[in-house]
Amino acid sequence: MNLNQVTIPQALVGVLYENGAYARTLAPGKYRLKNRLFDKVERTVTLVDVRERSITIKGQEILTADKVAIRVSLLVYFRVTDPVAALHNVASYEERIYEDVQLAARRFLANRTLDAILSDRNEISDAVRDDVKTTAAAYGVEIVRADVKDLVFPGNLREIMNQVLETERRAEAELIRARKDADAAKIKAESLNAVERLKHEAELEHGRRVNQAAIEQARLTAEATFERARIEAKDERARAELKLALALDQAKALRDNPELFKLRELEALIEMAHAGGRFAVGLRTPAASTMLSDAERADANKTRS
Repeated sequence: MNLNQVTIPQALVGVLYENGAYARTLAPGKYRLKNRLFDKVERTVTLVDVRERSITIKGQEILTADKVAIRVSLLVYFRVTDPVAALHNVASYEERIYEDVQLAARRFLANRTLDAILSDRNEISDAVRDDVKTTAAAYGVEIVRADVKDLVFPGNLREIMNQVLETERRAEAELIRARKDADAAKIKAESLNAVERLKHEAELEHGRRVNQAAIEQARLTAEATFERARIEAKDERARAELKLALALDQAKALRDNPELFKLRELEALIEMAHAGGRFAVGLRTPAASTMLSDAERADANKTRS
């Protein structure tokens, strides 16, 4: 059919054919194709969606490596990156994607045990995407990702799996309860240790304060004793200085007044006489007299003999 003009919607591209042969790729927009009045070229345009789309691979019966039959459904996301290759290299790129993903899933799951499949479902998605990615690029399609949509087991296996899951849930609940009990015991032990530590620290602090108070009391007592001794020494010195001053004054007075000296000497003799003293009068100094006690006189007589 001859086209005078064509409009390519957004998110689509147009592959233009002239007389059945590929001419060029049309981006979104409006194009005028017929340039001359008597242009006899037959032109056709095939639209290709280049948005990201998905295909569901439903209910694939697959036998695992340990001979367990499972049914798996995959959801594949893809986009066309080369519209010309997508139209020319395969008859239908969507059907080809379906077949390639189906075969890739079968190859992977047939070499895996059921436990390995259940342990990591993402491994299935990654393996299928990596397996199909290179093949799909040859016909202009990019595999964005492949996810496991459903994984169905036979009836008896489902019951067993449900029992296993229930057991696992109970075991997990017991584990959580045991962890909570262990955490509670740990917190209690830590609290008791903290209390004991605080008590010990309080006792140490009390002892430190008592020792500090005793040291302070001893220091104050020593300072008070020293101050008292200093005051007593000062008083004693003052009394001695006063006594010395009085003695000096008396000595000066006696020196300046011989009559006073004679009077004091007479008073001393009277006191000695009252005390039982005896007197000896010497020949050399008649005016002078000396008082000797009985013991001193006996010593003097011994000396003479």
